[in-house]
Amino acid sequence: MDLVEITAPDFPVVFEIAYATANNFTGRPVYARAATWLHHDAAAALRRAIDLARPQGMGLRIFDAFRPSEAQWVLWNHTPDPEFLADPRRGSPHSRGVAVDLTLVGADGRDLDMGTAFDAFTPLSHHGSLAVSTEAQRNRLLLLGLMTAAGWDFYRNEWWHYQLFDARRYPVLGDAVLPVPMMPMMPKA
Repeated sequence: MDLVEITAPDFPVVFEIAYATANNFTGRPVYARAATWLHHDAAAALRRAIDLARPQGMGLRIFDAFRPSEAQWVLWNHTPDPEFLADPRRGSPHSRGVAVDLTLVGADGRDLDMGTAFDAFTPLSHHGSLAVSTEAQRNRLLLLGLMTAAGWDFYRNEWWHYQLFDARRYPVLGDAVLPVPMMPMMPKA
């Protein structure tokens, strides 16, 4: 399997996997259990980002990483908005294991102000939004610089989303590739 589990202490980040809780735009858990997986290429880029953030007195909080294709369908069926969600028929970089949703945390463990919450489906979430505070713009640019220096590409509509540059070369994967499923068990017919 080309996916590796992202866990502490190997990856010293804060885990807050939003889709394993009701604290996401659907208002209910999508995953049955919180887990963080990435393709080994993306895991190496995440490690570089962690190493770049540390000397700055910062860390990373991860909201989502590998998202089984079944979960992408749940999100799309709830809110089919191509400005903020990849159409699962084309495949999401998350469902390929090469995308991560995250933010920066300060030395005190608190999130830096990014102007909107994670998964705020509004133009205020766009990287180039001038409608958020100067501090939020500065923090977004700091995250952008750190992540691009570590080898990540960004999605212009979501300040929190980063993916490998060649994401489409990786296959779309479902929950079955994991040793322990993330998705809820479906009742048998």
